[in-house]
Amino acid sequence: MSESFIVSVSEEEIKRERDKARALRKTRWWKQRVARGTCHYCGGRFAPDELTMDHIVPIIRGGKSTRGNVVSACKECNNKKRYMLPVEWEEYLRGFAGSDEDNL
Repeated sequence: MSESFIVSVSEEEIKRERDKARALRKTRWWKQRVARGTCHYCGGRFAPDELTMDHIVPIIRGGKSTRGNVVSACKECNNKKRYMLPVEWEEYLRGFAGSDEDNL
């Protein structure tokens, strides 16, 4: 299990990044991204209104609301990922893959 990566992010920074995310959702770039209908994490196909914006590096972990740090994700994947960093998410998925193999 990896050690948790902790960054101190102020409430003001969180608010600023969430405001940027709201603005980014209104852009043509984001609308085209969700129109593809694909979840970044599971690869599933969804209607655009069923996709959410997920920060690869979450805002509360120091991530920014930039094109390079946001992806479209289905609600289920976004809820499961929550505040995990990419390395933590991969570890989480490996845990499920290992438990599936144990059940064979």
